[in-house]
Amino acid sequence: MEKGQQSAVGALDISQFHGVFFEETAENINAFEDGLLKLDLLSPDPEELNAIFRAAHSIKGGSGTFGFDAMAKVTHELETLLDLARRNEMRLDTGHIDALLQAGDVLKAQLAYYRGQTSQVDVDVPAVCNQLNRLVAKAKEAPLAAAAPVPAKPTADDSFGFFDDFPASETSADAVEPASGKLIAADESYGLFEPLADLSAQSTHGPQELVAAPRPDSPGAAAHPGRRSTDRSPIADASSIRVSVEKVDQLINLVGELVITQAMLTQASATMDRMSNETLFDGLAQLERNTRDLQESVMAVRMMPIATVFNRFPRMVRDLAGKLGKEVQLKIVGESTELDKGLIEKLADPLTHLVRNSIDHGLEAPEARIAGAKPATGTITLRAFHQGGSIVVEVADDGGGLSRERIVKKARERGMTIDDNAPDGDIWALIFEAGFSTADVVTDVSGRGVGMDVVRRNIDAMGGRIEISSTPGKGTSTIIRLPLTMAILEGMSVSVNEQTFIVPLAHVIESLAPTAGDIKSLSGMARVVQIRDSFLPVIRLQEMFGMQSRAEGEDGILIVIDSDGVRAALEVDALLGQHQVVIKSLEANYRKVAGLSGATIMGDGMVALILDVPAIVRMSRQ
Repeated sequence: MEKGQQSAVGALDISQFHGVFFEETAENINAFEDGLLKLDLLSPDPEELNAIFRAAHSIKGGSGTFGFDAMAKVTHELETLLDLARRNEMRLDTGHIDALLQAGDVLKAQLAYYRGQTSQVDVDVPAVCNQLNRLVAKAKEAPLAAAAPVPAKPTADDSFGFFDDFPASETSADAVEPASGKLIAADESYGLFEPLADLSAQSTHGPQELVAAPRPDSPGAAAHPGRRSTDRSPIADASSIRVSVEKVDQLINLVGELVITQAMLTQASATMDRMSNETLFDGLAQLERNTRDLQESVMAVRMMPIATVFNRFPRMVRDLAGKLGKEVQLKIVGESTELDKGLIEKLADPLTHLVRNSIDHGLEAPEARIAGAKPATGTITLRAFHQGGSIVVEVADDGGGLSRERIVKKARERGMTIDDNAPDGDIWALIFEAGFSTADVVTDVSGRGVGMDVVRRNIDAMGGRIEISSTPGKGTSTIIRLPLTMAILEGMSVSVNEQTFIVPLAHVIESLAPTAGDIKSLSGMARVVQIRDSFLPVIRLQEMFGMQSRAEGEDGILIVIDSDGVRAALEVDALLGQHQVVIKSLEANYRKVAGLSGATIMGDGMVALILDVPAIVRMSRQ
């Protein structure tokens, strides 16, 4: 059946189920790939083999039902090879895993084509199928000693997925043909009209390790089975539904407007007599509580485990390590940590660049590690956890660390003025400059100085900040701090020349009223204030945004802020209060303004501008 053609049986047009099939197929492809990468080739777990087979079987059943015959053919070849392995008639090796992963890439390309995301399938499908056939033929020519088939433990997910067409007792892939397209009877549907299980929740909880094993003929291959340890988690509760992101975003926007309306009512009632309007004030207080609860509940709908990003890296690490001739172990910690879906989508590219950098630049070759009294296998750690009101994501390696001397030399070659006594943090920050690279050789992986500046720009756009710590010979850690969500912000409202600004509370340390003589001028321009034992630069928002400056001698308020460990004092006219505000995009409704990350509507209906604290600190230092 050609792409876009409707499939109908009798009076029922099953093309209405395409969206659900596409979503579940994407989940099954991920489960298939994840299972292969975790498989211990020296001692494969029968249940894991069965889970991999079931994922392929579910894809085959659904694609056959909808008439996506090309996908059904590929998964039929996959089943044949996997069935030999799960029946103990062959033993999988790295060559088999490579071929199966390539077949998974074919399925991804086919799925993208069927979904209309690409105009063609840009992979060599026949070549991949022929490779699978050759492996099957080779296994049948020299079968292992006969053994009983691996029994499948009966579980709730033995339905093999949403659009399965064969019962769980089917054991031979050679004995089944692709589905003919007939609608399955209700009592044979094996999950067709049942609640959907969230297969993405099959990610592990707790540390997960995977070794990107070298080829069998490479040094140390026998010592690295391809997997170190895995903690398995139960499948998520099946009583869930699929809702489009657009509907969730619309709901969040409506709740945001409700929050603004509630704030307006509360402010409008501030001048009313409470005693004579007791019922009204009680209702407003209840409305405020209900609005906040509703807001938190709706925001929770958008929260997703960061595993949706982390789970893409085992395959990438395996492929890149093999390409560079390195042995790499990937550890994943805290993948159940939840983050706003909008942030997760934007976090994927920066993390990808950081992981690739760690493998290419951070980790040494096996020979160099052994010479340095290190294990031949390097370790990349992906970690996520909550800290205060933020999410912290860390990419760490146990490689050679950054070279201060080399970075300083490259910076000076580019005409930068570098203080020999500058702290390490300032030196490491230089690698975020556009075009900066210490690589001696440009490869197709890295070395052109393109990427780290984009990483910082992307993190800044998410309202986050990034910092690097490194120890020579021990490794490098890149830490990203992000807000829990990009839709809601806890902030302090301040007044500057009758304009209201919002300072994110995550950056606020303290506020104080300076006395005469506390603020001192340096060289007639820069101004500093002494707070206890530290001198902090004073940032005047009036000057930064081209507003009329306060007359000398007028009282002001200083707000001590922190950005990536750098502290400064914001000078404002007055503190107005603390609010939970709904963030509106300034760029989408007006244009990008340096030093501002967005806007919000206050209770009086006026617009308040949200300060981009990291950008303001950088601008003041420049």
